[in-house]
Amino acid sequence: MVSSELSQSQNISMAKHHGRIKSPSSLSDGILFVGGALVAFLVVWALWSFFSPSPVPAPGFSTAHFPDNTLDTSTAAAAATAAAATDTSSASCADSSGPNLRHDPPGRNFYDDPGLSYTIDTPPVKNWDEKRKEWLKQHPSFAAGAEDRILMVTGSQATPCKNPIGDYLLLKLFKNKVDYCRRHGIDIFYNNVLFQPKMFSFWAKTPTVKAAMLAHPEAEWIWWVDSDAAVTDMDFKLPLDRYKDHNLVIHGWPHLIYEKKSWTSINAGVFLIRNCQWAMDFMDVWASMGPQAPGYDKWGEILSTTFKDKIFPESDDQSGLIYLLLEEKEKWGNKIYVEAEYYFEGYWMEIVGTFDNITGEYMKIENEVPELRRRHAEKVSESYARVW
Repeated sequence: MVSSELSQSQNISMAKHHGRIKSPSSLSDGILFVGGALVAFLVVWALWSFFSPSPVPAPGFSTAHFPDNTLDTSTAAAAATAAAATDTSSASCADSSGPNLRHDPPGRNFYDDPGLSYTIDTPPVKNWDEKRKEWLKQHPSFAAGAEDRILMVTGSQATPCKNPIGDYLLLKLFKNKVDYCRRHGIDIFYNNVLFQPKMFSFWAKTPTVKAAMLAHPEAEWIWWVDSDAAVTDMDFKLPLDRYKDHNLVIHGWPHLIYEKKSWTSINAGVFLIRNCQWAMDFMDVWASMGPQAPGYDKWGEILSTTFKDKIFPESDDQSGLIYLLLEEKEKWGNKIYVEAEYYFEGYWMEIVGTFDNITGEYMKIENEVPELRRRHAEKVSESYARVW
């Protein structure tokens, strides 16, 4: 029995002994496994960090929400450098894709002149060509295509029309202009205030156009269009190459100007004027015939005497423009292009008859030219317009 107990005791002792030996062995293996996995993870992470580029903060990234003591100097400098690099990249991208509307360099230009004024009856603007050139040099993203860039300017009175349907018609006519400008990538400005309180009615366009020239040095041409004028051909594109040697384009009839001396020989309701020093000087001379000028009444007499068919005694912008064509041709007339080869602008009653059955004419052309029946994006309409 003793033996039996001894044997049992020995077995228990051996079991306990073997148990103690087995437990440390399992723990050691586990530690080795975890340690190996951790080392492998650190190696992979280190390699990944080495080969992966460092993230660049987004342009809008800000540290304003972090306490000052959480960002050291080196980190702040690195963040500023990264942000500057991002901003430069954005500017470069804008330069290649079109005008950058979010970048105005700190360098001084004509806008910093305290004597600059947008009004018509202030000291004349001088050296405008040089000032525009310098501005475009400061804003290189606007330089590309500047020679053909157009700003359409239109407007009406600030008060409601007396005729109940008047404002509705003005809205429809403005939409017509907006639709045309959208199709051709032209900016448009609608004015309904008087830049010179005394220059009312048809004279209001003169100070408005001058102000537009100063406010838009990026535009080579200012296209004035009366509020009651409508674009009748949405595919029409100004033949700017034809006017490369001129600074003012207006529709008219030369024989009525130089032979008949009629005050309706041109229509001043639509004109195209180059944004240049010549135009600045011309606008000042033209405006000197207006109601704000001391010689307004005298100019009324001169214009009524010159144009026998003039139906009212007051000086008006249209008669004044024709007078400059006739009497100061060397100074102004040689740079004015009287467009008579197509209807750059026409009187409604004279041209409305040409619109008879216009839908049928379009359908006839479409039947003859299959590609015109193809649906296409509005932005590529010019390629189809050439076929009409």
